[in-house]
Amino acid sequence: MATQNQTADASEPKAAVKKGGILDKHKVLEKNATLLLACSFLAVTVGGIVEIAPLFYLENTIEEVEGVRPYSPLELTGREVYIREGCYVCHSQMIRPMRDEVERYGHYSLAAESMYDHPFQWGSKRTGPDLARVGGRYSDEWHVDHFTDPQSVVPESVMPKYAFLKDRLIDGAHIDELMSVHAFVGVPYTEEMIETAKADFKVQTDPFGDIDGLLERYPGAQVRNFDGEPGVSEMDALIAYMQMLGTLVDFSTFEADASR
Repeated sequence: MATQNQTADASEPKAAVKKGGILDKHKVLEKNATLLLACSFLAVTVGGIVEIAPLFYLENTIEEVEGVRPYSPLELTGREVYIREGCYVCHSQMIRPMRDEVERYGHYSLAAESMYDHPFQWGSKRTGPDLARVGGRYSDEWHVDHFTDPQSVVPESVMPKYAFLKDRLIDGAHIDELMSVHAFVGVPYTEEMIETAKADFKVQTDPFGDIDGLLERYPGAQVRNFDGEPGVSEMDALIAYMQMLGTLVDFSTFEADASR
């Protein structure tokens, strides 16, 4: 019995030494800031490569959705006004798949809805409401009043006035160049779209113009005098952009592809 106990006692220090040896090796990493930084960088690099490298072999990581199209020339101009005036600072365009957001704003946002946005307008703050589904919720007249004097329709609003947009007439002189840049980064604007850009820009505010070609190139584009004033203004362009947001996808028939 004594011999067995001595054998057991003798084995315990060896196990302790072995365990201590593993911890001692780890302490070296914990106590050496440079080594810890190098190992952390290596771990992040390997993890990043594993996540990013496969994306180069995929044709598309976004599920294509019927109805989503590039912006018409007037809508694209309105988007530029939206960005220039910093609207994205106070308004997001991304509805998260949470019950309270879906009930308030509508169907959660799809990646395909912003696939032609450069840059995307998801936003990071909501001083005002999300605008991903604002299209068709209000009349053109409401938008004109809202941009002219926000507090006249929403008394608690802290939004500044944009009445000057009605006085800034635009002719789309450089819209074809803007569309060419977007085409360069991947937006599927065809040569025909770019060639007819200036004409499409003007006809979208003229319900009596030749709109067949416009609607063929940009299905669902809304054609009318958005601000009710003569000429094409920045107000027209901005409202045209607002009124199409969230209207391209028919969510009554949309079914997500579970395989993706």
